Amino acid sequence: MQKDKASKLMQNIGILLFLTPALVLIGIYIIWPIAMSFNLSMFEWDGISPQKIYVGFNNWKNLLQDTIFWHAFFNNVKFIFLSIIIEMPIAILLAVLLDRGGKKFDAFKSLFYLPMLMSSVAIGVLFKYIYDPQFGLLSGILSFLHLDFLTQDWLGDPKIAFYSVVAVICWQYIPFYMIFFIAALSNIPHELYEAAKIDGATQGQYFWRIELPLLSPSIKTACILSLIGSLKYFDLIYVMTEGGPSNATELMATYMYKNAFASFKMGYGSTIASAMFMIITTAGILAYFATKKKEA
Repeated sequence: MQKDKASKLMQNIGILLFLTPALVLIGIYIIWPIAMSFNLSMFEWDGISPQKIYVGFNNWKNLLQDTIFWHAFFNNVKFIFLSIIIEMPIAILLAVLLDRGGKKFDAFKSLFYLPMLMSSVAIGVLFKYIYDPQFGLLSGILSFLHLDFLTQDWLGDPKIAFYSVVAVICWQYIPFYMIFFIAALSNIPHELYEAAKIDGATQGQYFWRIELPLLSPSIKTACILSLIGSLKYFDLIYVMTEGGPSNATELMATYMYKNAFASFKMGYGSTIASAMFMIITTAGILAYFATKKKEA
């Protein structure tokens, strides 16, 4: 009995020793910056001068009354909703079609995945040219089709700028979820298809009765990934609009960056970053437990 306890203790010590390097790196590169961000939120600091002025919770009070921050937060919420209802159905549809096509459609898988191989900055610059109301490709196509009346200032009009940017982000991320669902479809046993075929099931019945139910765990995981990713999205929107016009495309991350690094309000920027951390962590935990409860 004592030998078993000693063996288990040695095993736990061994596990701890192997985990130590990873835990040290997590502490240095993740936990310490988060703690520093919360600490800086208590100061007024330009990020350059050595002097920091302690202001307590004033930055947090200002954040609660900051209408631009809450506007950015609701833009993030809209972004989550639109990302999920647009990206998931299209990604599932493409995954099912390409999976049924087999090897004949392998070239399409590579073609559809191309947007994920491009950096967000490059995509942002590319679509700034495509959306140009005077010389852009989109306006050119509309003119060619004699639909000039549909031409808009896609990124300059506050009413449509947000949706123009969301369309680009969906185009960028649909391939990621498509590959995610193709991997899930490949795990469905062929015996189920054979049994359904013997029973005379149609292609639609394959989808609704076999594929969609068995994809549901992957769909839930993909929705959680989309939720967390949408709350911290930054690069492409900053390149395309910098949060404008009139804060129409402002997100929490772009607002944090502008405060911390453009306006040199490092203390307030750290407050926004800390608030984002709490919001994203809470959303992730709630989504995890909601999904787990349903699965249970």
